[in-house]
Amino acid sequence: MSESLRIVFAGTPEFAAEHLKALLDSPHQIIAVYSQPDRPAGRGQKLAASPVKQLALQHAVPVYQPQTLRDPAAQAELAALAPDLLVVVAYGLILPQVVLDIPRLGCINSHASLLPRWRGAAPIQRAIEAGDNESGVTVMQMEAGLDTGPMLLKVSTPIAADDTGGSLHDRLAALGPPAVLDAIAGLAAGTLVGEVQDDSLATYAHKLNKDEARLDWTRPALELERLIRAFHPWPICHSTLTGAALKVHAAEPGEGSGTPGRILAADKQGLTVACGQGALRLTRLQLPGGKALDFSDLYNSRREQFAVGLVLGV
Repeated sequence: MSESLRIVFAGTPEFAAEHLKALLDSPHQIIAVYSQPDRPAGRGQKLAASPVKQLALQHAVPVYQPQTLRDPAAQAELAALAPDLLVVVAYGLILPQVVLDIPRLGCINSHASLLPRWRGAAPIQRAIEAGDNESGVTVMQMEAGLDTGPMLLKVSTPIAADDTGGSLHDRLAALGPPAVLDAIAGLAAGTLVGEVQDDSLATYAHKLNKDEARLDWTRPALELERLIRAFHPWPICHSTLTGAALKVHAAEPGEGSGTPGRILAADKQGLTVACGQGALRLTRLQLPGGKALDFSDLYNSRREQFAVGLVLGV
């Protein structure tokens, strides 16, 4: 690599931390890291540093955590760093145009989808939920719109029938960092030109919330099976059985039909529940106060709780 750049990195979750690791191992100089303010976490709700902040501190990189980058003081602070490039990965704050204009080479973003499909906050989970055949990472030149900038580089991966939000996240977190390093090399050399996105093909990946993780048994079984995979390991799909909460960690297509939510069969292979179309076999569940268990283990000890004819979700 001919040119070592002065880079400011902005990111917050583990996906972003994997990118920061690669940059710290590169010839470039990481002069500062921006991450979201510490948030309450865990049962004690104590303030916790983000994965990106933790990694930066381990490498003695200065960390900045402004509440907003619309604040002129925060903008001046960034400008004073005089970066060649700003690399943004799942940062979570809006970057106004004045910030995008600060670095000499602009700002680039690593986004966990094949843009323009799945712009927005939850592209990994929405791709699985929708039944997409592939996902990937797009490195783009940032502009003021949400994930709308010219695409510099794309890498793709098939979405397997057993992929979860967690497994696809981990695969994309491994694909993204080399793509970012390649894009930086192309930008520094002046050989990389962005491809304008086709807005007519854009879809929006809305942020996940716990309410939509409640299983609606009137929906088709195939849709619910994808939702369960997409929402694992968070927020975890759930229902109720005889008034008690029931978290569903894994499921597969089942056989049979009936009133949506009704238990059709219970055996060591799983708990088969009727859906609006088809049936779903629940294979890994979590009861209140317990840990996630294969249904075969629950069936051995608590089979009376899962009697055929009982209805979930009421």
